Amino acid sequence: MENVGAVQTKGYSQQELKELKDFYLDSLLGDTLPFWLKEGVDREHGGYLLMRDADGSLIDDDKSVWFQGRFATILGMLYNEYEQRNEWLEAAKAGVDFLKKHCVDTDGRMFFMMTREGKPLRKRRYFFSEAFAISAFAQVAKASGDEQLAQEARDLFRKCMSYYDGEISLEPKFTDERPGKGIGVPMIFLNVAQQLVDTVGCSYAESCIDRFIDEMRAFVKDDIACVMEVLSPADDIIDHIAERTCNPGHAIEAAWFILHESIRRRGDDELQALGLKMLDYMWERGWDKEHGGILYFVDPTGKPVQEYWHDMKFWWPQCETIIATLMAYQLTGDEKYAQWHQMIHEYTHRVFPDKEHGEWFGYFHRDGVLANRAKGNHFKGPFHLPRMQWVCYKLLSDQ
Repeated sequence: MENVGAVQTKGYSQQELKELKDFYLDSLLGDTLPFWLKEGVDREHGGYLLMRDADGSLIDDDKSVWFQGRFATILGMLYNEYEQRNEWLEAAKAGVDFLKKHCVDTDGRMFFMMTREGKPLRKRRYFFSEAFAISAFAQVAKASGDEQLAQEARDLFRKCMSYYDGEISLEPKFTDERPGKGIGVPMIFLNVAQQLVDTVGCSYAESCIDRFIDEMRAFVKDDIACVMEVLSPADDIIDHIAERTCNPGHAIEAAWFILHESIRRRGDDELQALGLKMLDYMWERGWDKEHGGILYFVDPTGKPVQEYWHDMKFWWPQCETIIATLMAYQLTGDEKYAQWHQMIHEYTHRVFPDKEHGEWFGYFHRDGVLANRAKGNHFKGPFHLPRMQWVCYKLLSDQ
């Protein structure tokens, strides 16, 4: 088999970049959004019905709270940044209204899974449902001019920071015997804060951005060229199988959030260097040199990983890597990043799109054999793919 880790030694021409820009927009507007908007909005009970089979038929009518916020965010973002289509705004409002009406518990925290009608099924110990609700509220508030909704987004962000700081205690998942902290919360809330500030404004969220980045820096371990997922409270690596497990796609997503912050600041060399380093480290660890694509889990010591799906290819790490490599190339002009972007773009668009029914499959075995034909479930739906297509289009439009 040809070594798919080999690269050519050239960047992109201006014509190639234009073709990429057109491709991402056409894929978003002509394929991804039509798949989800055809029947995704629940006209009877509100919110979205997104658990879909390959052909778009419904697998289950339960509703992921994450995706009520995530799809509303994408639709509001497109309304705000591309074109003010009433269809998008009304669909975005459907998700926000469902979140507000059904998805908040009596203690003020949000649920994780709901029935179609809006009855709670499951609640988790962390506050990512709230994170995606903040983004949705902010985008729809800007789109609709709803200042009350904008304030609800700001207030919910403050409440999440109370969870973050331990001012409001959440039920622990683990005992205190081996304390640890994850990169997930600061990285997610970095992106949430960026959106909140850039849509409806929030000085408090703006003041938190440096803190999130500072906390993320600790997870970047130069001595082993790796971005960790979990550290001890003292920022040390915890030498146990679960805590050693790294997720290259997650770290690469964090990398482009930091690169995006350098862009927001109209050039910040230190942040750019940090984001590029994170991308470099986790590309080297995550890229599958035999089959192509980004592996799901790796162990930085080379020991076996606990999760049996560790070598599978999920859709979302590929999406995040497409964004990160293109952003790195746009920022630096370094041909290495153009080559990496070409590799991940070509691999992903060869493997994941469903040429018969549209949209993408989400789950493949390492060698590219389809593992699950679902287009939507609790975790997969209209978020990582349309966000990738939109962010890449914007990057290429700004060149």
